[in-house]
Amino acid sequence: MSDKLNKCNKFYYRLVCKKYIRNGTTGDSSGLAFVTCFMSCSLWLRYGILTGDLFIVSVNIFGTILQICYILIYILYNVKKLATIKQFIVAVCLILLVYLYSIYQQDKVLAAEHIGFLSCSLTILFFASPLISLAHVIRVKSTDSLPFPVIMSSMVVSCQWFAYGCLISDLFIQIPNFMGCILSAFQLSLFFIYPSKRTDQAYFI
Repeated sequence: MSDKLNKCNKFYYRLVCKKYIRNGTTGDSSGLAFVTCFMSCSLWLRYGILTGDLFIVSVNIFGTILQICYILIYILYNVKKLATIKQFIVAVCLILLVYLYSIYQQDKVLAAEHIGFLSCSLTILFFASPLISLAHVIRVKSTDSLPFPVIMSSMVVSCQWFAYGCLISDLFIQIPNFMGCILSAFQLSLFFIYPSKRTDQAYFI
């Protein structure tokens, strides 16, 4: 499963970076999804360490590094660099606070529960982030503004993580990824309801 997850991330990385480098700009796309996913991966990494799950640790080490690369490339090609840099700094500060809490909290089970809850919330936020464009999609009746590779990757990965959560009976993994499956499926349905008007670029947004 980790191999498939890595392939999804590499696929997304290649498409997004190719578009940014080709256009020389990030356009109207938001960097919040990158920052949110960076926080999510970082917190899941700590959760994996606290619970002793090497699979979660290895996947999220890779995910954290990859998200840092996404953010750096986004900042490089973004006109409004300061806003994204501020978001990234705030995210790093919050992550450090959570890590410090988990280190000094003597009850590691309680710390794992708290971090698991935070990780769930951020994962759901990441899966739902493309829904910000929902009003625009309905108004223009086109999915040009929706990032198809992100949504498709989210669908595949959330299904895999949900299955893994069921195998190890971990509600913190099951709940956000079940919701991720539902949200991703809904967003993918929009591509059938409101087909992209830019057939040459629709799948590279």
